[in-house]
Amino acid sequence: MSEKRGLSEGAYSPIPEGGSYEPFVPASESPAELTGKAILLGILFGIAFGAANAYLGLVAGLTISTSIPVAVMAVATFKALKGMGMKSSILEANATQTVGSASSSVASGVIFTLPALFLWGMPPSLLSMTLLGLCGGLLGVLFMVPLRRFLIAREHGNLPYPEGTACAEVLVASEVGGRSAKNVFLGLGVGALFKLMVDGIHLVKNKITVEIPFLPKAELSTKVSAALFGVGYILGPRIATIMVGGGLLASLVIIPCIALWGAGLTEPFYPETVLTIAQMEPGDLWNRYIRYIGAGAVATAGIITLIRSIPTMLESFRIATAQLRKRAGHVATNVLRTDDDLPFKFLGIGLLLLFGVMAFVPNVFYVLQGPGQRTVAAILVIICAFFFVTVSSRIVGLVGVTSNPVSGMTIATLLLSSSIFLLLGWVGDMGKAAALTIGCVVAISASIAGDTSQDLKTGFLLGATPKRQQIGELVGVLTSAIFVCITVIFLADAYGFGTETLPAPQATLMKLVIDGVLQQNLPWALVGIGAAIAIACELLKIPSLPFAVGVYLPVSTMVPIFFGGLMRMMAERRASSEEEASDRRERGVLFGSGLVGGEGLLGVGIAGVAVFLKRAPEGIGYGWAGSLTWLASTVAFLLLAVYFWRLVHEREA
Repeated sequence: MSEKRGLSEGAYSPIPEGGSYEPFVPASESPAELTGKAILLGILFGIAFGAANAYLGLVAGLTISTSIPVAVMAVATFKALKGMGMKSSILEANATQTVGSASSSVASGVIFTLPALFLWGMPPSLLSMTLLGLCGGLLGVLFMVPLRRFLIAREHGNLPYPEGTACAEVLVASEVGGRSAKNVFLGLGVGALFKLMVDGIHLVKNKITVEIPFLPKAELSTKVSAALFGVGYILGPRIATIMVGGGLLASLVIIPCIALWGAGLTEPFYPETVLTIAQMEPGDLWNRYIRYIGAGAVATAGIITLIRSIPTMLESFRIATAQLRKRAGHVATNVLRTDDDLPFKFLGIGLLLLFGVMAFVPNVFYVLQGPGQRTVAAILVIICAFFFVTVSSRIVGLVGVTSNPVSGMTIATLLLSSSIFLLLGWVGDMGKAAALTIGCVVAISASIAGDTSQDLKTGFLLGATPKRQQIGELVGVLTSAIFVCITVIFLADAYGFGTETLPAPQATLMKLVIDGVLQQNLPWALVGIGAAIAIACELLKIPSLPFAVGVYLPVSTMVPIFFGGLMRMMAERRASSEEEASDRRERGVLFGSGLVGGEGLLGVGIAGVAVFLKRAPEGIGYGWAGSLTWLASTVAFLLLAVYFWRLVHEREA
């Protein structure tokens, strides 16, 4: 594939001692890079995919990397502009994806944490949310700058940075990128159309449910979602199967066991206080019991993942401090364009300003009283953010952004800050909100560090100027944070969080963790069952985190993800060659990314309409189908699958 893409063999192997890597664009050349049109396109793409990823994360508890689809759309747009007489370079397309991809990392940190404040009945202002997003994003980018020479340059070939390398391949092979752009735009259209049918005009129902005979209160359901189907194809069969396995354990094993065990109880079983288990529906059982079991599983799996990463953390921390000392005493002379970073003085001033903003601007940690309390919070943020930025930027080099355990890092931050607040006596609403906002900033920092690392890897392979990429990341954070936060507020006003439409699973988990430390009101027996499930997965050599996420989320979310992963497996196995399998994988991933973007964008649009009308849009309604509504939903889902299958099998001309 490397020959087809145009990258040299040196792009995939370590640099020999005393040697150097020759990028696609040599350091001696200086083509256009961070131009006005590249920045503008990056901002527009970033706003769109940031909103879409925010919606996806609130629905499914996960987000996707948007670097590749943004890169493909940048190539297509620049080709169209070329036809109008506007020239562009490959480094401009790279600058566009660098600016545009930052929004997804900001979205991840925001939607994984801040919806918990809405669940507590303490919704933050748009200004506070935006400042938290900006502080986290800017810290992540700045802390990553001194690590670039070691992690990206010196460790080239040892740390593959899969998304960054793939993005470089797409950009170099501009003719492949041009054809592939069709799949992204098709996905955007199909995803939006599907969302319009399901939640816009309500032509079909958004969920298909089947009761399972002989198992009390057991049912199997699937959401009718193009985005989740696309996510499954992106994740692949292994992770999709593990996740649906967790969902099936919850719906077909644990819920029936609870129903059998509690059939004779005459009193509600805690944490339920009104209904007996016999009176509860499957959804009630999931909400009152499975949610806590899943929370215990996810928290334990995240901590296990973090413990496994301790050697990497310590090594990364040692490297980071060494690099900072080295940069502090380094005087740049005759630095190559491809090795030119932001100056150390800029980093120092930027970090001091961010610390000052967090400590002295009341709107950031808005629940804390006075500079003294906010300074404590700012110190915790700086320590945790620096530590987890170094961890995140190295881990994504090995396993990619999708497998980056940001949840575990956030949980560890929440446990630390909540424990400190407990010792300080900050145990009320103030303590809960403060711990969560600290976790938000750290989560965004760790997430943006992973994205920045992948982007810098792309730039290293292409021959981009690191300083301009770092500026592009900062621009992406500055321009996307407010739009991501507006999206979250729109969705909260339209649907509310913790609902079937927007369960906000990660934020609900963070809420449970903080409540458990500060108020000690968790049903620990249920949490312990979840912890045992995660430990059992580890003993059985099953990846515990995706399995735990499957337990924690409704099975209806996992089933379409599984179908998407299954389709990818079938498509690749039926390919006649590795090259054909790779082409099918690429077409499906780009189309799936488009489905996520299309459904997410229209979902945000529908939420905007709902806020404007003060109610959800009614549309046509599906009463016309009577008892056959499930059939209409099934047919719509099958048509999507057939179209997807035909597209990934389409032969290039």
